[in-house]
Amino acid sequence: MHAARAALLLAVTLACALPAAAQFTDAADFGFSPGATGTENTRALQQAVDRTGTIVVSRPGTYKIAGTVFIGSNTSLIFGNNVFLKKVAEPDPFTHVLLNKGALTKTWDEHITVEGLVIIVNGIDVRKFLVYGLHGQLAFFYAKDIRIRHFRLLDGGRAQYAIHVCTFEDLRIDDVVIHGDKDGIHLGRGKRFTLSNGVFDTGDDAIALNAHDYSVGNPELGWIEDGVVENMRDLADPKRQIGYFCRILAGAWIDWHPGMEVQQSDTVVSGGRLYRVQANPDGTVYKSLTRPTHTKGSAVLDGINWGVVQNDVTYTAGVRNVVFRDIFLEKPRTAFSIHFDNDRFSRSYYPGAQIPQQQNLLFDNVRVLYDAPTDFLQVRTPVDLVTIANSTLRQNRIAFLSNKAMTGYLKTRVNMTGCVFAAPGKLQLIVNSVPGKAIALKTGASSELSDAFSAEVVPGQGTIAVDSDLTGLRK
Repeated sequence: MHAARAALLLAVTLACALPAAAQFTDAADFGFSPGATGTENTRALQQAVDRTGTIVVSRPGTYKIAGTVFIGSNTSLIFGNNVFLKKVAEPDPFTHVLLNKGALTKTWDEHITVEGLVIIVNGIDVRKFLVYGLHGQLAFFYAKDIRIRHFRLLDGGRAQYAIHVCTFEDLRIDDVVIHGDKDGIHLGRGKRFTLSNGVFDTGDDAIALNAHDYSVGNPELGWIEDGVVENMRDLADPKRQIGYFCRILAGAWIDWHPGMEVQQSDTVVSGGRLYRVQANPDGTVYKSLTRPTHTKGSAVLDGINWGVVQNDVTYTAGVRNVVFRDIFLEKPRTAFSIHFDNDRFSRSYYPGAQIPQQQNLLFDNVRVLYDAPTDFLQVRTPVDLVTIANSTLRQNRIAFLSNKAMTGYLKTRVNMTGCVFAAPGKLQLIVNSVPGKAIALKTGASSELSDAFSAEVVPGQGTIAVDSDLTGLRK
């Protein structure tokens, strides 16, 4: 009897203690409505999320939105079924639908969930930088413990990424469907992430792990590490064939010194800060004679527009310790590119910089579902180890390429285990075009689906050491 009364008293005590934390805020109480204007809805949703806690939008309908809504720490924004946010220009186009509050001041936000967000871009696809280089429809910058679930965007344009996250810790993105002409999920520097259960039809990269980037492509630079990309589908679409399923982009730069030559997107270290050239991508090469020292914004020195990037110094950027698993590829394009840029938009590697060796990348259960001969993997940067396991390749090779960014690309080990080779005849499994490149290939537990199958490697001006069970390569 006493135990029962004690249990009842505890339950009543807990019930009295919970309401403030357990209550939900209904955005409709602030005027968020399918019948309101975009300006009214933007104001109403902002007032609701400013309450923090859990904010719900439960009434089905299409809600006009005319400006960025800023979300802060300890906030969950949950959209119910058949709720759509439609961008409208009232009066002007805008960039982000949602952006964390701390992005504007580089102040960390944490414990944020966005669930059920469906964006109708409606042609409002522009880069009006609130943070230079950040241009996702849904964006986070300086954010920890971020969860994005059940996200949909079906009409993306040519200017904005669907989801853009940079400078993060503990990011989870789950259950997304993204159709558009630009990147689907675009990440800048950060650590500990899981991207799960996605369907993509994108005209550029479905997923971009861009530790380095164009000056307009990410607001900060650094390493992307300790992540999983799983259960993803890259849909076939003859109108959208460029880019990659995943771009894995590295870079490196040097200390500023007088007389150095720079171009668009080049980075330098000066006075404990990173600065980047922010210019037109017209191929102009500038000579820098005046050290950049300003602490924020941009300044023109010697005709060079230098923008402040960040106050913590790193000399390299790249991707390491990432697992890709259960990837289904319908689109006949290069699946994965371990990448350097070296063009008028950006050169990832400044001559003489520290070598940015990307590290420990695993591709597990990747299924090529088309017959066109494309590159499964292109390698343009130093990378120590690539493991391909339990995957199905058809007429898909691994290509080591040089864009003349550096003179030495270090040694790369390629381990392939439990893979299925479905080419009906000869397959050039590895083709190298990097002078002096050393590659070590090891295959085991392989399956060949055609009696006519054979593999070969093309070392070019490098060397390929082979330990293989494949026809044509085994000794």
